[in-house]
Amino acid sequence: MSATSPAPTVVSVTGLRKSFGEREVLRGIDLDVAAGEVVCVIGPSGSGKSTLLRCVNLLEQPTSGRIDLLGVEVTDPDVDIDRVRTHVGMVFQQFNLFAHRTVLDNCTIAQRGVLRRSRAEAERVALANLERVGLADRAQAMPAQLSGGQQQRVAIARALSMDPMLMLFDEPTSALDPELVGDVLGVMRDLADAGMTMIVVTHEMAFAREVGDRVVFMDDGVVVESGPADRVIGAPTEERTRAFLQRVLDPTHQHPGA
Repeated sequence: MSATSPAPTVVSVTGLRKSFGEREVLRGIDLDVAAGEVVCVIGPSGSGKSTLLRCVNLLEQPTSGRIDLLGVEVTDPDVDIDRVRTHVGMVFQQFNLFAHRTVLDNCTIAQRGVLRRSRAEAERVALANLERVGLADRAQAMPAQLSGGQQQRVAIARALSMDPMLMLFDEPTSALDPELVGDVLGVMRDLADAGMTMIVVTHEMAFAREVGDRVVFMDDGVVVESGPADRVIGAPTEERTRAFLQRVLDPTHQHPGA
């Protein structure tokens, strides 16, 4: 990003509210994400982090507010959300792979069905992305033959195979055994280094501090604090942020999970 020409905005969230019945989970969220930016969203369980991510991709319908994605207002009732979604990759806590399909098939189904790529082209793209996540040699394996960390890396390769302009990660390491977390975070770090625009909901504070351009701390459905990763994690200004970080960074305290 040059100082003279700021990067275009990829995501713009304005006044976002989301209720499930009587319970208001998001209470007026404002968030802009620029091209090439990595925004890490942290906060306690139940603070609305995952709901925010799911609203950005319209997996949850916002109650009110506006979301612009790649210059398109996706909260407009007439929007072709499927077309917009082809530019957004999403990686969930659970890997959501097709158990009865090979790794390669998992990475080609959407390419062929949505982008209308030929089998040969889809396989070429898929293999390049499996190479990128270090799993090209497992292309013919079934998901059950892979570790959880490998399955999550396949899920990332599958998302990348759609040539997304934005990647959304919802606690991508929370279902993994601790020794498998590093490989997945390494792939995400490489994506960030390559300039991918990313919103990452995570409880991995070291990753957020090292890789995030910005950290957003959410609690009780609102953005409490937002700023450069080093400042928010290293010297937070809000008491709620300080209390949360004290809990998750204290090695004697068990983190609350996703």
